[in-house]
Amino acid sequence: MPFMLDPQINAGLRELFKAFSALPPLKRGDAKTLRENLAASRHMMAYSDPVAPDVGITSHKTQGFDAREIELFWFCPKNAKTAQPGPALVYYHGGGMISGDTALYAGIISKYVQRAGVPVLSVDYRLAPEHQDPIPVEDCYAALLWLHANARDLGVSPSRIGVMGDSAGGGLAAGVSLLARDRQGPKIALQILIYPMLDDRTLQPDPLLKPFLLWDCDNNFTGWISLLGERLGTDGVSPYAAPARADDLANLPNAYIEAAALDIFRDEGIDYAKRLAQAGANVELQVLPGCPHGFDILKIKADVIERAWASRCRVIQSL
Repeated sequence: MPFMLDPQINAGLRELFKAFSALPPLKRGDAKTLRENLAASRHMMAYSDPVAPDVGITSHKTQGFDAREIELFWFCPKNAKTAQPGPALVYYHGGGMISGDTALYAGIISKYVQRAGVPVLSVDYRLAPEHQDPIPVEDCYAALLWLHANARDLGVSPSRIGVMGDSAGGGLAAGVSLLARDRQGPKIALQILIYPMLDDRTLQPDPLLKPFLLWDCDNNFTGWISLLGERLGTDGVSPYAAPARADDLANLPNAYIEAAALDIFRDEGIDYAKRLAQAGANVELQVLPGCPHGFDILKIKADVIERAWASRCRVIQSL
């Protein structure tokens, strides 16, 4: 049978596709216009959701790659009372490596904190093309180091820290997990990868997916060329930037990986889950039929979105 959008998502996408059609046309490699188009379409998405009223946010600073200062944001349930140190997450936002920040994701992150009851640290890692690899993943690793160093003061058990991200952020979470292993850094309890962007070689369109794509191979080329420059597609690409290139996935954290069935990242997410499992990690893989990339941040009421959120919060609580 041919691919089909989930009926509830399909109904909600009509206005979004109409908005997309009014945006300036894109050329491969044009990060400026892609960034502007993403910003222009965000009012159609859940980015505009308010911060949950029972979640507090505090700002912190640390040094990222090249000793430059980066900003961190600690999302924590208000009036949280725990007798013992508990779990926490470091969250890496999506945006194709070229867009996004914590302010944009604040409503979404606070929803995880509210529903799962687990505090979250978000980092404003620097973006490509202004800041190419390895700056973004090194900034993300610096956030993990900061949380580990300050865990006790924040009521966090250092052995119960996980990493999580969506899209580009999922790729960064996987890259941070590789860095932590290879540098004998903080032991990560769990990696939660939501339709992760893992492989710079995903550049050829699948005609069966083309009608459903909210992030296509031209967009993907633009994101990766912005991050990697002339190294794109060559043997010079680091596995910390594109984790699908890692030869060895042994001794990595257990994982929850979610793939959208109508997404160009579907196969790389499935393959990464398989390879992690073959290397000895406990892996839960969810492949959600009828769902395009970013389905969960669309301002759409759909049963599959609620199921995805419930699964993620269940996994977060397992920390």
